[in-house]
Amino acid sequence: MGRPVVHFEIIGKDPAGLRGFYGGLFGWEFDVGDAASEKVSRPGGYGFLRQGTAEIAGGVGGGDGFEPRVLFYVGVDDVEAALARAQSLGGARRMGPEPRSGGDFAVGWFADPEGNVVGVAGPPRSERRGT
Repeated sequence: MGRPVVHFEIIGKDPAGLRGFYGGLFGWEFDVGDAASEKVSRPGGYGFLRQGTAEIAGGVGGGDGFEPRVLFYVGVDDVEAALARAQSLGGARRMGPEPRSGGDFAVGWFADPEGNVVGVAGPPRSERRGT
């Protein structure tokens, strides 16, 4: 079995409006707080999709200065290694690893050879887990 999709996010200039839209459309409920990194969303403006309202974790955020996008994250054992592997296969690193403050969790983005951006999430580097 391959790596699972572990998170998605919908980013735009009006995160509260987007949360209202998707909440009304799909019945999603959100817990608003900080994203894993300020490069992902404005602090205090990221709405994590409450578990139980969807099978895959997700969030809606952004704010002024954030370009609209839809992004999914694939769970990996080592964010740096996954980004390096994407580059070796013809992709381009776009961000990361960006560690979450106070934890051993990180996110990164890469563009595939066609320019589609995909996220990876997990430990920043495997040696930080003691392996």
